[in-house]
Amino acid sequence: MAHAAAPQGLRFDQRTETSPVIGLGTGTPRLSWFVPVADAEYEQTAYEVEVTRGEAIEVYRVESNEQVLVPWPAPELKSRESAAVRVRVTDGGDWSDWSEASTVEAGLLNASDWEANFVSPVEIGAAGMPAPVLSGVLDLPPDITKARLYATAHGIYVPTVNGQRIDDTVLAPGWTSYENRLRYQTYDVMSLLRQGTNHLDMLLGNGWYRGRLGFENKSAIYGDRLAVLAQLEVTTADGAFHVLLSDDSWTARNSHIVADDLYDGQSTDLRDQAGVSTAPSSAVEVIPANHSLLVAPEGPAIRPTDVLPAVSVFTSPSGKTLVDFGQNLVGWVRIRTHGLPRGSEVVIQHAEVLEHNELCTEPLRSAKATDTFVVAGAPDETLEPSLTLHGFRYAEVTGVPDLKAEDIEAVVIGSDLKRTGWFSSSDELLNRFHENVNWSIRGNFVDVPTDCPQRDERLGWTGDIQIFAPTASFLYDIGGFLGSWLRDLAAEQLPDGSVPHVVPDVIHSDFTNTPTAAWGDAVVLIPWTLYQRTGNRQILEQQYPSACKYVAKVAALAGDDRLWTGGFQYGDWLDPSAPPEDAARAKTDPDVVATAHLARSAEVLAYTAAVLGHDEDAATYHKLAEEVRAAFARSFVTPSGRILSDTQTAYAMALEWALLPSEDQRQEAGRRLADLVRVSGFRISTGFVGTPLVCDALTAAGEVDVAYRLLLQTGCPSWLYPVTMGATTVWERWDSLRPDGSVNPGGMTSFNHYALGAVADWLHRTVAGLAPAAPGYRMITVQPRPTAALTQASARHLTPYGEASVRWRRVGGNLTLDVTVPVGTTAAVHVPGTKEPEVVSHGTHTWTVADPIPDTGEGNALTIRELLDRQPLTWSAVVDAAVETGIAPEGEAQTADKLARYLDEPVGNLGYALVPEPWINRSVPLREKVAQILKGSQA
Repeated sequence: MAHAAAPQGLRFDQRTETSPVIGLGTGTPRLSWFVPVADAEYEQTAYEVEVTRGEAIEVYRVESNEQVLVPWPAPELKSRESAAVRVRVTDGGDWSDWSEASTVEAGLLNASDWEANFVSPVEIGAAGMPAPVLSGVLDLPPDITKARLYATAHGIYVPTVNGQRIDDTVLAPGWTSYENRLRYQTYDVMSLLRQGTNHLDMLLGNGWYRGRLGFENKSAIYGDRLAVLAQLEVTTADGAFHVLLSDDSWTARNSHIVADDLYDGQSTDLRDQAGVSTAPSSAVEVIPANHSLLVAPEGPAIRPTDVLPAVSVFTSPSGKTLVDFGQNLVGWVRIRTHGLPRGSEVVIQHAEVLEHNELCTEPLRSAKATDTFVVAGAPDETLEPSLTLHGFRYAEVTGVPDLKAEDIEAVVIGSDLKRTGWFSSSDELLNRFHENVNWSIRGNFVDVPTDCPQRDERLGWTGDIQIFAPTASFLYDIGGFLGSWLRDLAAEQLPDGSVPHVVPDVIHSDFTNTPTAAWGDAVVLIPWTLYQRTGNRQILEQQYPSACKYVAKVAALAGDDRLWTGGFQYGDWLDPSAPPEDAARAKTDPDVVATAHLARSAEVLAYTAAVLGHDEDAATYHKLAEEVRAAFARSFVTPSGRILSDTQTAYAMALEWALLPSEDQRQEAGRRLADLVRVSGFRISTGFVGTPLVCDALTAAGEVDVAYRLLLQTGCPSWLYPVTMGATTVWERWDSLRPDGSVNPGGMTSFNHYALGAVADWLHRTVAGLAPAAPGYRMITVQPRPTAALTQASARHLTPYGEASVRWRRVGGNLTLDVTVPVGTTAAVHVPGTKEPEVVSHGTHTWTVADPIPDTGEGNALTIRELLDRQPLTWSAVVDAAVETGIAPEGEAQTADKLARYLDEPVGNLGYALVPEPWINRSVPLREKVAQILKGSQA
């Protein structure tokens, strides 16, 4: 029998922390681990969990090959109780060594555990006043053995003990649907306490609770009074229990932060910091609050995750001092000043982009995004905010003469998610695009999956994260992050099943509470994505009632004909053909989009019901899906397979979601989709809905080369066009920055918007070839699709079972494929050029085969369609000729569009297809040039 190594990476629930884990909000955490094994024959048959609670040690044996999210085997933890946990495994022979111990500790699980009350300043801290500091005092004897602070706030808070920050958490308690759920945090503060008098200070800011939220300029949506809840519990060696509770004995004072807002920034006066700390105290009072709304976090806190130095400091044409950090990011600026006179003001304004080499603030709309500091006059001062955040690459700095790059840096903040996925290829533009996707996650996953991080919006739009969840779940461990957000979605859901368009819902309008395709479908599709990627069945259980309510609502709207038509829809939002002022005016009929989504959600809900054992529900939802698919085909599809709207998005949805009843229709739809891509000049023509689907649909239709031409296009609109324009994050619009360097004139233009980066999931699954074949990657599909355009591609992912990776490279007429499979999983490997997959277990495997894409130059073309596909260099020359002769001055897209009706014509007719009208004076020169080009390509 093989001998397994000790399990590693012991985790509790979806937490990314390993040890210690404190403040869990459940008494029955679930365990996961991965097993590093050298022996290829190892297969786990049982495991043992050792649980140490106080002096008691219990070992629980389970006959199972599971190692991910296994049930807690011991009695339920009580509030505040901790346990040390170790695991070992066996394959039926020897046992492995025990893992390193990890510690789990429950938080306050019941409302009755809270003795503290919410307290709020009486005379200070009102809107427009300086940020208050609330303080409590606790006298302690020596020999402290344990100390926990449980805290939260109405607003955001920064806690300090005896003048020291407790940890690097920022913007706590984060943003939830405060009317329904308010998170509290648990801190280990033992090292900060001392014998004698101890001071607990809580700086309070407006945050999401009282600050500006949304594009309607609303403030104080949740309440107009800031408040803090704090319960400090200390145990000493003699067994005594000492408690500091927030109550009316606390005091309040003004801080040196005179104004703070998440959108507008922070204003700070540092001239009398010592005086601030000793300022006269003001009274606080207990305010009513519902302790039953308090919940422990399910995902990581918001923290600084990086610090980026300034790339350059330069002067704009108008004489402004500008700083480029080289990366569009979310956080704030930290600046060091030297010898500024007391009372000098330093102003930092943030923006994502330059226009005409000046800071462009137009995309911010009404958000001021400005931090100001009045300095104390010390020889050296470090200035940075703590109660705000900005989305920016550039900063304009005033008040600091001769600013040097070494004195300014950008602090990157975000939810401290664990990175789990990586991709690379031989194409540097593609690599940069993938890195842009990663940075857009980092910037928009700040406790809530927001649409953008810079302007007066920053809301949790359901449609954006619905289409992007598969990509995000590969790149980061988002189980707890999105699990918490989904709880808010369910809490905000209307009684009739409608899902708000943003969660948390700060708009509260009839308009944004009506069911809308792709946005409302998040309630069904995101839990399924998380289940597929993590194996977490509990997320399906948690969200199932909410999903059922939504599908029932939409099915009722569809009525007996099963067509979801009429009313407002976002449709294929931000279709590149939509005018700047009307992002919903897409080519794809909104009724087509809506009905397709009803079919998709009904089918996924049927799968969900089956997993949960609700067999009758599963049959009901399968039947609903079949009826909607039939209605879709009957109303929107011709017998030959043409779909109403005749767009890339319509065909991509129909192909990917099985909306076409016959094989002939599917083949025609695939052919038509590919032709639409061709006649667009291989430019993207999809908005939010079609973008995640189009490359998969082309792949399924056997048009992989067309998918690659679409992917690697650099003209506008395309995924790589922003990269050629210097983008370091994904843009909201395909042309947020236009080729002439001007910013899109629409009132809604962001340079950090992850939605259109959803194609990255196709990069992982198809370009590199690493995809889950069973929930949680228990089974893996390895099926890379090499292309002549790339010489190598790779992806690796930290699955719940350990690291899986795929790498292929084309060198010297051979293709080499390297695959790593983690313990507890198997992989079906489709080696390029072979017919049947090979199933392998854990370990590293390598295959070398003849390159299925030999480098033989441009392929021969008999038709115009084949020329477009097989002869990119020839096609490029033809485009140049069309531009030169004035037949298609706008370039490739315009040239390709002229060929829409002639793709089946012989390639020799290309010149006539471009200019079928003989009376156009430029027709002959172009035809002659095209003939010469074709003759040269054949030679």
